[in-house]
Amino acid sequence: MPDDIAEVYRNTYPALVRFLYRKVWDAERAADLAQEAFARAVVHKPENTRGWLFVVAANMARDEARRAAREKRHLTLLKNEPDAVHSEPDEAIDADRQRSAVRAALEQLTPRDREALLLWDAGMSYDEIATQTGLARGAIGTTLARARRRLVEAYDAGIEGGQHAARG
Repeated sequence: MPDDIAEVYRNTYPALVRFLYRKVWDAERAADLAQEAFARAVVHKPENTRGWLFVVAANMARDEARRAAREKRHLTLLKNEPDAVHSEPDEAIDADRQRSAVRAALEQLTPRDREALLLWDAGMSYDEIATQTGLARGAIGTTLARARRRLVEAYDAGIEGGQHAARG
């Protein structure tokens, strides 16, 4: 393996977990998926370990979402059961609303814009983002600026409207 895996792990693991969290919205699951991606890297010994990890992790998160959607369809019979009543502190409720608003705003982005934004947030360079997304390196800045603007607009619309803006 051209890259020292221990060095790649130290430099990439936090960014990979952050990237995965924004795909699966579960911190423990994101950490598990990141560990699985690194385990696969040890076996496959890719040339560009960091880039390979993000591609594999994104694929695993996508597969996870598909699996969850299938399970959700199978559990539709349970939806008629009453929800348990929970009382949470106001801070937890507000944090949950903000996370939901961010999720809804991210979902309104095009898949390409969302992927570029999440890769940038994970600490990848413009060159790495271009390689992962297939975009020209010169288009990355414009894509990120557009994605950020649309994310803020969707988030603000969801917060100001008291609900999430419809996905378009």
